[in-house]
Amino acid sequence: MSQITDVSGSAPTIRVTIVQPALAKYRIPVFRELAARPGIELKVVYGVTPGLDNVEADGFRAEPAGLKTTRLLGSKALVYPAQFWSASRQDCDVLMLTWTPRYVLLLPSIFRAKLAGVGVVLWGHGLSKSDRPFWKRARDFLARRADCLLFYDRATAQGYLDEGWSPQRISVASNAIDHAAIDRARDQWLSTPGRLDEFRRSKGLDGQRTVLFVSRLLPANRVDLLLEAAVDLRRQIPNIRIVIIGNGDTQRQSLQERAAELGIDDITIFERGLYNEEELAPWFLSADVFCYPENIGLSILHALWYGAPVVTSDRRDCHNPEIVYLEPGRNGECYRHGDAGSLSQTLGGLLANPARLEEMSANARESVEGTATVDRMVDGFEEAIRRAYEARNPEKKTRVNGGREA
Repeated sequence: MSQITDVSGSAPTIRVTIVQPALAKYRIPVFRELAARPGIELKVVYGVTPGLDNVEADGFRAEPAGLKTTRLLGSKALVYPAQFWSASRQDCDVLMLTWTPRYVLLLPSIFRAKLAGVGVVLWGHGLSKSDRPFWKRARDFLARRADCLLFYDRATAQGYLDEGWSPQRISVASNAIDHAAIDRARDQWLSTPGRLDEFRRSKGLDGQRTVLFVSRLLPANRVDLLLEAAVDLRRQIPNIRIVIIGNGDTQRQSLQERAAELGIDDITIFERGLYNEEELAPWFLSADVFCYPENIGLSILHALWYGAPVVTSDRRDCHNPEIVYLEPGRNGECYRHGDAGSLSQTLGGLLANPARLEEMSANARESVEGTATVDRMVDGFEEAIRRAYEARNPEKKTRVNGGREA
């Protein structure tokens, strides 16, 4: 962890307000670690987003606020007054806002913050899956008025640097999850002789080759394509099992009906969403391959930390930024986008080669250890916050004394 002091030797306390659309469980370790950093006083303001449950804050201050979804000029728009009212020197020294033009008060909030001498960080992808020139121009218009941009991945950040943006305004906080909970659950299951074997017998996985999917059951994730691939996969691997874990009653029913139509309902296991790592661990530890046909995000990190090789689409623009962690041929493979036959062939090729799977499993853990960690992610946050603070307070320059670079 970096230790940061100002040039006079005293550590300034920077009051930071982060305004988020929700307070999701996977963000709690990130905000907790940021609040624990020396010289950072953190408050998180959060709204309500359908499909994303809010949880209790832990280790930092948090306040709920109203967030409204509406339509503007035929497009989805978000009205979030907390963005504007948080842009005050009475409230904070640095304000971090979600970087998307769909927030109608985002530009007024940036202007209000700058008039008040508050540093502004815009945090976001820096692109969208269905990017159009208008949205790119709108994002860049907002970005030019911020003090620092915080990206989810280095590749997109590099694209901005290549366009001529100043390196002093670009920071990266590669998404990460709290692997400590995964490690605890993994160790508990593996340290008890026979416990995992008993679980596999109870779920019909004993002696089977298992393909696992874990996430919300959204149409964009194309679980239906995995079911279609399983028809031919069954011919290649007779002892195959497809396990699908996730919430979404309507979509689950549709997928169950589709499995029956395809004649694979006897090899397909459906489970409701599980969020306790102790309950999830045996499923991941029983899986030979983790398959997320399209739209993969943080789930890739979940799988890799468990040592599960990942199979997903070869079209990178259909995924979220976390796809950067996939290294085809090392910790997973890609199939030809939208092609059930290619997906079946890719999965079958891996399952038929246990030695290769074992090597990939070891590579999976290795590929995220030391890189996809909360500490490294928060390094990026801290760098962006201090850069924005310095932009508004040039007389209070800070420097990093030792530690790794963010």
